[in-house]
Amino acid sequence: MQRFNEIKIKLENEQKIWLVTGCAGFIGSNLLEFLLHHNQKVVGLDNFSTGHRHNLHEVKVSVGEKKFKNFSFIEGDISDYKTCLDACKGVDIVLHQAALGSVPRSIENPIRSNNSNITGFLNILTASKDSGIKRFVYASSSSVYGDSKELPKVEECIGKLLSPYAVTKLTAELYGGVFAKTYGMETIGLRYFNVFGRRQDPNGAYAAVIPKWVSALLNNEEIFINGDGETSRDFTYIDNVVQMNILAGLTENTEVFGEAFNVAVGGRNTLNELYSFINSELQKYDKNHTIKDAIYRDFRAGDIRHSNADISKAKRMMGYYPTHSIEEGISEAVGWYVKSLIK
Repeated sequence: MQRFNEIKIKLENEQKIWLVTGCAGFIGSNLLEFLLHHNQKVVGLDNFSTGHRHNLHEVKVSVGEKKFKNFSFIEGDISDYKTCLDACKGVDIVLHQAALGSVPRSIENPIRSNNSNITGFLNILTASKDSGIKRFVYASSSSVYGDSKELPKVEECIGKLLSPYAVTKLTAELYGGVFAKTYGMETIGLRYFNVFGRRQDPNGAYAAVIPKWVSALLNNEEIFINGDGETSRDFTYIDNVVQMNILAGLTENTEVFGEAFNVAVGGRNTLNELYSFINSELQKYDKNHTIKDAIYRDFRAGDIRHSNADISKAKRMMGYYPTHSIEEGISEAVGWYVKSLIK
């Protein structure tokens, strides 16, 4: 944590301009909130395809009117190159989060995922280059490991891809590497592992499992688990992801450029364990909360069986140290959902 603490002090005393794409989304709005809290100026770009205006309002309430004046917002789509150029004007560092997430969504509509995650990615990457921006940090995904059975997942060892979404994320990493070599850009890819936390949307067909389950339990709805519940993931709390983005945005280690890094806790929990964690936490808020039996259904197409990250590369090269275990993250996340979803 020493490196991150040093950077937080640096942020307070040295103001830069950051571009956060997808700033109204789950991860983007948390990055926006952190940066504004720490005296930074932020340009935000979002088309509200998956993000929400109320996330921006929550950030404003959190940081206060004065700090929120350091934020300027552009409503637009990364599939439009001119919009990307406009967003890049005067920017020092890009944190690119805008994308169409979800493996099932990409299987259902690969062209739409490609348009956002490959064409849009190339647009914002090229616009950054053409605007003279050097540092470009972007969201990748653990889906690039495909059918590799190696555990824990090490950055250099990937398998055959299992979904169009995985293809889009690996393509982004390839572009990131090429732009680093060809144009001297300081690109850094972050492979997120099952991120969860405050402001993650529980609604919609492609909602992530944690907010979906919490919302269903609060509303006394049925809980569905894909497969036998023994599928495991490296569930990663949002604060760990924010930390890694900021470290990548300000690192002085030139060896990281053109590389990709796992962003995770370095642990592994099954869906059955996750369901137990959530229920235990909800019982703290409602002593009458009873654990409902989950309904098990077919495995989901495109999903890998187990996922667990080796985070030694991020620790060694970036000074990354996760602050939240899954239990600590669930505790904070459930508290936020109870407050936000119960009116």
